[in-house]
Amino acid sequence: MDSTPPSLTQRRKAATQLEIARAAARLFADRGADAVTAEEIAQQAGIAVRTFYRYFRTKEDAVAPLLTVGAGHWRTLLAAASPQEDLIDALERTIVEVLTPRSDDDLEMLRWTLGLLHAAADDAALRLVWYRVNGESEVQLREVIATLAGPGADPYALRLIAAAATDAMCIAIEECATVEDPLLDPGAPAALARRALRDLTRGVQLHPPAAGG
Repeated sequence: MDSTPPSLTQRRKAATQLEIARAAARLFADRGADAVTAEEIAQQAGIAVRTFYRYFRTKEDAVAPLLTVGAGHWRTLLAAASPQEDLIDALERTIVEVLTPRSDDDLEMLRWTLGLLHAAADDAALRLVWYRVNGESEVQLREVIATLAGPGADPYALRLIAAAATDAMCIAIEECATVEDPLLDPGAPAALARRALRDLTRGVQLHPPAAGG
């Protein structure tokens, strides 16, 4: 992976995109994607409409940076795990950490995410953004998992575990987004993701026994 630090211009661009994404997420969560225009998102973000379209093709695309940042935070936490820690335990621990709100800002982020997924139920374009971001995250997660697993790990098992961990997060958030008051129990997404991870990885052998063993 490229470890070159981003330039000042790249950091400013990323900051602008994230601010636009936050504005879009707030509006989509509150009103649904159909009721929101790109012009309204631009106004909320404090930018011109032409600036919005410089960064995003559609209003739905605008939420991708917010989702990408969340996935990146998870991978960073996982990458910092000790190689001695059981891989599934490390995945479970970091999933719970990123899905458990510990501040008002965390709770607001969870509200936006659940609201986005609720809105996506009626918006195919928004669902495509969600699936795309998670698909890209899964590919990048494989590299982190492979490093933690060390040499000799079964590549097939690594792919299964990366897919299972990504799906555990998705399933938990999607399921919680369907309830009437998703923030009544802020710990529900983490609890459900933990359960899904264990169910999906049950029986997966990271280091299969040697032939004839």
